[in-house]
Amino acid sequence: MPLLQLDNIMAYYGPVRALNDVSISIETGEIVCLLGGNASGKSTTMKTILGMVRATAGSVQFAGERIDRLPTQSIVARGISLVPEARRLFGRMTVRENLMMGAFSRRHEATADLDADYQRVFALFPRVEERLDQYAGTLSGGEQQMVAIGRALMARPKLLLMDEPSMGLAPVFVDQVFDIIRSINQQGTTILVVEQNAAVALGIAHRGYVLQSGRIVGADRAAALLASDEIRRVYLGDED
Repeated sequence: MPLLQLDNIMAYYGPVRALNDVSISIETGEIVCLLGGNASGKSTTMKTILGMVRATAGSVQFAGERIDRLPTQSIVARGISLVPEARRLFGRMTVRENLMMGAFSRRHEATADLDADYQRVFALFPRVEERLDQYAGTLSGGEQQMVAIGRALMARPKLLLMDEPSMGLAPVFVDQVFDIIRSINQQGTTILVVEQNAAVALGIAHRGYVLQSGRIVGADRAAALLASDEIRRVYLGDED
């Protein structure tokens, strides 16, 4: 049974159709990337999974349970966390407070359980531990992305959604972030990553889907997509 299954999803923004018969399947333990250009429907797919956009047709199942009619907070409580596009930290709160917000749904758990997750975040991002008392809005873009990922991990997700994790980052931070995404997956977290940088996303993913104008136009193993002449031409800028 897939961990996440989208079946024939249709979604609209007013009269505009944003997703057209989208079907995606993610197995436990995978990294799956969702590729596409601007306005292809990538972020809308993420929002539909989280219940922020309501599908008008089709279904979303997570761990065998239908979730597309649940409120977002209930979906998150079932084990799905988001690292949003542009990070969206609480800039006037400290790094520590941002991490605490990630653990809000677990606030009734024992302190020792939460401490273990803080230590996991610090092991992945030593710089985050160094910046705990600094306001998040004063961090560099790369540091903010580390905090955003750490905040999502504090919910202890079964599925981590990542929306454009490389956006606005210097190349050195892009490589570092994707190395960390691979490490998080190796620790047991299933990941769906939406990304315009096809080369780095396919470099760490097991499988990928390609969205165009709200419709899935390609799906294959990551290595096969990376070798595809069409993918290389459209998303990697290669010329014949």
